[in-house]
Amino acid sequence: MKKIVITGASGQFGREATRLLIEGGVSPDRLILVTRSPDKLADRAAQGVDVRRGDFDDADGLIEALAGAERMLMISGTRVGFREPQHRAAIDAAKRAGVQHIVYTSFIGAVESNPSLAVKDHVITERMLRDSGLAWTVLRDAQYAEAVVEAMAPLMLASGEMTSLAGDGHMAFVCRDDCVAAAVAVLQGDGHENQVYQITGPELVSYREVAALVSELTAIPVRFTPTDEAGLYAMFDGLGIPRQPVDDLSVNNFPWNSDDMVSFEVAVRDGDFAVISDDFEQLTGRRPKALRALLEQHLETIRTAATRISLPPAADMEDVSDA
Repeated sequence: MKKIVITGASGQFGREATRLLIEGGVSPDRLILVTRSPDKLADRAAQGVDVRRGDFDDADGLIEALAGAERMLMISGTRVGFREPQHRAAIDAAKRAGVQHIVYTSFIGAVESNPSLAVKDHVITERMLRDSGLAWTVLRDAQYAEAVVEAMAPLMLASGEMTSLAGDGHMAFVCRDDCVAAAVAVLQGDGHENQVYQITGPELVSYREVAALVSELTAIPVRFTPTDEAGLYAMFDGLGIPRQPVDDLSVNNFPWNSDDMVSFEVAVRDGDFAVISDDFEQLTGRRPKALRALLEQHLETIRTAATRISLPPAADMEDVSDA
């Protein structure tokens, strides 16, 4: 009986992938869920799923956690800029544990020339997969549309503006659930070995257009304020956001760091993420959800999140806008 293992299985991506696999006919006893917090998956363990403790920072323990699986959904770590040793440990452990095929959640525009700090991790990981001797499938997911719902839009409403250096650079925002559906299609299908799929939304959208869309749907004015790298760093510094990633730290309920976000917007501005593809439709047989549809679905969530954001004094924000 060929088994599927999912790393980071207690997170949003892993939980949804587990749900889709079981609803799609995969028997619970064919699934191995690896997490740093097995207690978070007690409900799945009760269904007969094999829940194991595993950590990308514990290479030896990871071998045991992955043992017995034929396919592995390797969900990328969250420590942006510092994921290389974690991913190397995961790939090495998979090979030693007898895993034959790794399906990896990478990111759109994962090429050497991309300046995004987050993308550099994925470029290195993709190279490690190609050199591993294992079969692999890379899913280059575009920016989650949920990032607009959970972070960008609430901050826009709280401040009345969107400060960005991305200019009119474009991104085909994609819903997380669509990314999960693509991964599940690969895990359950055949013929995906050593393939790269671009998982994108249905349209390219600029940050300026995102601000206009949020303003339209909420009926709250949002000013788009262009800035440069120094200005964007200053804004994030004013919000108390760390420059480098810190595990288990969130500011205004969002787990972010400015080195990641500033370099990300530079890549948006320069066109490194302006990729659109029909790979999702080819894998799943349906069209991906549009950003507008997701925003319409979560307007109350966005408004509520905006009320919980603590902004620096107005004078500080004006200094940032003038940067």
